[in-house]
Amino acid sequence: MKKSLLFFLLLLSQTFFSQADCTSALSVCGNSSITYSPTGIGAVNESLGGCLSTGEHNSIWYKITIATGGTLTFDLVPTDPGADYDWAIYGPNVTCGSLGAPIRCNAATVIGVGASTGLNLTSTITNAAGGSLTPYCKYLDVLPGQTYYLYIDNWVGAGSTTTAPFSLTWGGTATLASPFTDPAIQPHPFSPPGNPAANPADPREIIVCNNPTIFDFNSLSTGILNGNPNFVISYHTSQNDALSGANPILTPQTVSTTATYYYSIHYQDPANPNNPINSCRQVGAFKFKQGTITGTNVTMYGCNNNNAGTATFDLTTAAVFADPTATKKYYPSLGDLNAGTNEILTPTSYVSAEGATYVKITSQYGCVGTAVITLNFHPVVTVTEAILRSCSIENNPSTASFNLTTALVNSQIGMTKKYYPSLADAINGTNEILAPANYIAPNGVAYIKVINGNGCYAIAKVTLNVIPSVYSSVLKDKTICIEDKTTLDAGPGFNGYQWSTGATTQSIDNVGVGIYWVKLKTGDCVVTQTVKVNPSEQPVISSIDISTNTVTVNVIGGTAPYKYSMDNVNWQDSNVFNNVSRGDHIVYVKDAYDCEPINVNIVVPNLTNVITPNGDGVNDIIDYSALGNKQNLVFDIFDRYGNKVFHVDKFRGYKWDGTMAGKKIPTGTYWYSISWNENDKKNTQIKYSGWVMVKNRD
Repeated sequence: MKKSLLFFLLLLSQTFFSQADCTSALSVCGNSSITYSPTGIGAVNESLGGCLSTGEHNSIWYKITIATGGTLTFDLVPTDPGADYDWAIYGPNVTCGSLGAPIRCNAATVIGVGASTGLNLTSTITNAAGGSLTPYCKYLDVLPGQTYYLYIDNWVGAGSTTTAPFSLTWGGTATLASPFTDPAIQPHPFSPPGNPAANPADPREIIVCNNPTIFDFNSLSTGILNGNPNFVISYHTSQNDALSGANPILTPQTVSTTATYYYSIHYQDPANPNNPINSCRQVGAFKFKQGTITGTNVTMYGCNNNNAGTATFDLTTAAVFADPTATKKYYPSLGDLNAGTNEILTPTSYVSAEGATYVKITSQYGCVGTAVITLNFHPVVTVTEAILRSCSIENNPSTASFNLTTALVNSQIGMTKKYYPSLADAINGTNEILAPANYIAPNGVAYIKVINGNGCYAIAKVTLNVIPSVYSSVLKDKTICIEDKTTLDAGPGFNGYQWSTGATTQSIDNVGVGIYWVKLKTGDCVVTQTVKVNPSEQPVISSIDISTNTVTVNVIGGTAPYKYSMDNVNWQDSNVFNNVSRGDHIVYVKDAYDCEPINVNIVVPNLTNVITPNGDGVNDIIDYSALGNKQNLVFDIFDRYGNKVFHVDKFRGYKWDGTMAGKKIPTGTYWYSISWNENDKKNTQIKYSGWVMVKNRD
């Protein structure tokens, strides 16, 4: 059974002499595969014995220490058709110079690629002499702690003409001792230095930023060891030196980017300096690769918005270096970059005038380059201020509707415009006016943001002037008699008139009571002015007082002064008529508008001043039954002290016979009052008062 190795060994075809002797045999560490190309012999031409009595040709010696017992096999396969490998195993636990006869030996003729030889589990022979066609010998039964020597020789003779590498693979159930497979000795995996090459088969690569450069190899040791104690690393310029630990690189030196270098790890048992596993080495190859970086100078453009003299640049978008893993730092000057001062800490929003900034680029390998970012402005947007005038809105005369899109603030093509109520809004892009063709506003300003294809902008101020509404100062409401007509005149000074009657003249005639409007044009503005022709309020005769032959007319409403008449021909200013005859009359009243007069029918009753209630049928009663058809007729009698002595109503026939409570009242003068409402539209109240002498002879 072949064992897989947890670490790697790079054993390339190399000329190697010191390991060609038994005393300097290479330790086999673990059941790892081995590749090697022996050339020549060591310092001593060993006495081999067994099937190899002819001596060494192109040889290599290995020392094997058993970790766990079991069966041990191996396959030795040449990689060139002209190679012919012989081998012998000595042991267990022998020493160089006293090896004795080999316990397994094979000098069979094995020539050609794939013509393998070695130990397997099926062969039963222990010795195959030269010329034999039996390439495999019987496996070994081994015990823990035993050591063996394996001698391998590429015999170049009659049937073999070429030195060539071989591959050696271990099998069986036994395991070979190694510090690199014991987790108690190596608790952590080693970390090979550098980065994988593009071709995984090539050595790993360590980046150096300068070529040539002086490199301290020991700076790699801590990372490679990865915390594993009691391991030692040395560095070499050849694989053979790395395998043996010879000629280590002890001081920093100039390295080449074309050469291959090797590190060699071996265990140093702190308790047993003679422990066989101390000779085990893990070898790795690496190269140096030049990582010098060069930044790309870039020109960036920004917006000199509103001609502020600065623009905001996102420096991080400048393609100064393609590797996204590189870090970049930005500085306002080359001096700051070199000194590491005044770093630009907000490179995504760097505000600057036209000029340059400097970038320090550090690759993932620590190599540094620089680049210049030239900062330029895009072509500026040019704007001019504008003034817009618009007619006031009639129902809100302090405002007007402005078409902001007509403001001539920019003549460049390909521009986009946005509209805002304030400069701050225009700068911040807030509270945009979404209906700029019908912007309702008072006197003031608005702002237009003019944006070009690069997103740069300038802001223009637009002054808004509300043209005041011009109304007629002479066109006033009128009051006329409802039956009259009048003239409405809007006055001169307007560019046009449009009346609700359809007329387009300054004035209209023969206008009756009603509501009218006229559209008055001043320049381009038109306002609508409403005018009312109101009917005059008619006066109302509220009451009429009649005393003997005097009539007093009381009027409310209408417009004073009033005129009074009882024949609709002769008019007087006084509301008192004297010497009015008994009987029916009409009272006329008109106010200051001299409209059709109002009138009320009145009755001046016949006056009875003396009654003699003696039953002779002459002047026995006061009789006002003739007024019985009047509304709310009331007839009261009072003595000279104002005490009511009698109340006459329709149940008494509006008559009084000089009695009170069925008894005759004392002879004397009494007062009476009669009131009623005329049967007209206004139910005019009439009051009639007088006196009567009552003569009772009883």
